[in-house]
Amino acid sequence: MTPDAHAAVRRSIEAIWHLEAARVIGRVARIVRDVGLAEECAQDALVAALEHWPAAGVPANPAAWLMTAAKRRALDHLRHHRLAADRAAAIGRELDFQHELASEALAEQVDAELDDRIGDDSLRLIFTACHPVLSPEARCALTLRVMGGLTTAEIARAYLKPEPTIAQRIVRAKRTLAAARVPFELPPAAELKSRLAPVLEVIYLIFNEGYAATAGEDWTRPALCEEAMRLGRVLAGLMPDESEVLGLLALMEIQASRLKARIGADGAPVLLLDQERARWDRLLIRRGLDALARAEALPGALGPYALQAAIAACHARAPTRELTDWARIAALYDALAQVAPSPVVSLNRAVAVSMAFSPAAGLEIVDALADEPSLRHYHLLPSVRGDLLTRLERLDEARAEFERAAALTRNARERALLLARAARCRSTP
Repeated sequence: MTPDAHAAVRRSIEAIWHLEAARVIGRVARIVRDVGLAEECAQDALVAALEHWPAAGVPANPAAWLMTAAKRRALDHLRHHRLAADRAAAIGRELDFQHELASEALAEQVDAELDDRIGDDSLRLIFTACHPVLSPEARCALTLRVMGGLTTAEIARAYLKPEPTIAQRIVRAKRTLAAARVPFELPPAAELKSRLAPVLEVIYLIFNEGYAATAGEDWTRPALCEEAMRLGRVLAGLMPDESEVLGLLALMEIQASRLKARIGADGAPVLLLDQERARWDRLLIRRGLDALARAEALPGALGPYALQAAIAACHARAPTRELTDWARIAALYDALAQVAPSPVVSLNRAVAVSMAFSPAAGLEIVDALADEPSLRHYHLLPSVRGDLLTRLERLDEARAEFERAAALTRNARERALLLARAARCRSTP
C-alpha cells in the first residue's frame, strides 16, 4: 500500500472512530460494568483496526467490526480475570468465546440479554459518567472523552483549561467510578431531574465540538452534531416536560440548520452574517422552533438553554441579515447573563450590543473582559475585538487582534480566515 493510500485509510479509521466510539464504549460498558475498562477494550479494537485495515482494507461494516472486536476483548477480560463470572457465563454460556463471538446470532443474543427500558447505550454512558460521585468538572471531562472520541486536548479547549488538568480529571474519574462500583444504568425516574444538568452540558459541548471544531483541518464535524442531537431527542422523549431539555434540543436543531451554509465551496468558513440563508435547513429550523415553543409553553422562567434557543430563533426567523432583531437578541443576552453569567456570555452579549446599538458600545464590554483569566487563551476574544475595531475603522489595531486570534486558534480553517481578515486590514486604504 502506498503512503498516500495508507494515510487515507487512517483518516477513514479516525472518522469512523469519532462516529462510533460512544456506541462501542457504551455497549462494552454494559458487559464489563466499568466505563474505564470499557474504554480500554474499545481502544484495543481501535488499535486492531489501525493494524489490520491498512493491509486488509476497510471492512464493509466497520462499525460492526469495531463492536465485535471490543466485545471479544471484554469477554476475554471477564474470562481470564474472573471478573463478574456469573454475568460472563450468562452472556456467553455454551459458546466458544474466540470462535463464535463474531457471529451475528451471538451479537444479537448478547444485546437482547443486556437490554433494558430505553435501549440506548450512549445515554446510559452519559448518565453513568455524570454520576454524582464525581465532581461536576470530572463528570463532563470523562463523558466528553468517551463520547464521540474527543481527545483530551479538545476537551481542554472546550473548558479553557490546561490539558494536563483535564487528563488528571479523566484518570481520577475512571478510578472513582470503578472504586464506587457505579452501575452502568439510567437512574430511577425520581432521580432523573436531579442528575440532568451535567448531562445537558455534556450533550451541548459535544454539539459545539461538531459545530466549530477546536482543532484539525475541518471547521465542522457534522457527525458529532448528529450524535448530540440524537441524544437530545432521546432525552426529550424520556423527559418531555422538562423545559431545559426541550430548550437544548431546540438550540441544537436551529444551530445545526446552518451547518451547510457555514462552509464555502472552497471549504473555507463562512461567518453568520455572510451566510446564504437559502442554504439553511428549513426542516431543522421548524423542528427547533417547535421544540422552543413547547419549552416556552411550560410553566416557569426560561433557563439558559431555552434562552439561547430563543436567541438562535431570532436569526432563524430573520429573512435577511438586515432584518435581524438585534435589540431582542441583546435583551435575551441580558437575561442569559442573569441566570448563567460567564465571560463567554458577556463576550456574545458584546456582539449583540454592537449590532443593536453601536460598535463602540460593544467594544466597551469587550475591553472590560481583557483581564479575565479564563479568556486569556480564548481566540474569540481578540477575534471579536478585531471585528469591532474594523467597524470603527481602527484598522491597524484590528489587524493586530486578528493576528493574535490566529495564533491562539488550533483549527487550520479558522486560522486561515483570521489571517485573511488581518491581511484585508493591512490592504484597506
